[in-house]
Amino acid sequence: MAKKYNIEFRNVEELYKRIKPALYSKVKELDRMGINYVKEVDIWNYLSEHSWKESENLCLSGMVSDIMDLDSSIIKSYCLEILKEQDREVNTEGDLL
Repeated sequence: MAKKYNIEFRNVEELYKRIKPALYSKVKELDRMGINYVKEVDIWNYLSEHSWKESENLCLSGMVSDIMDLDSSIIKSYCLEILKEQDREVNTEGDLL
């Protein structure tokens, strides 16, 4: 029988550092597909907001699976929407000056 390990993290930053290699790997995969504007933090933020938000007792292997299985079109759309929002904010701030 396989030994079960319980890994606990003191904070979200510690968890992020632990899972960063999977995020990096996904970014490289997307880059090879020509999607070179997605960053590790974008994937983290998307999954935190959409997949993990309501989840309890997440395990590292499940989180890594979520990262690696994330559909490129979904993260691409998410990042493009963020870029549009940032552009709108910049344009709105320019109108206020």
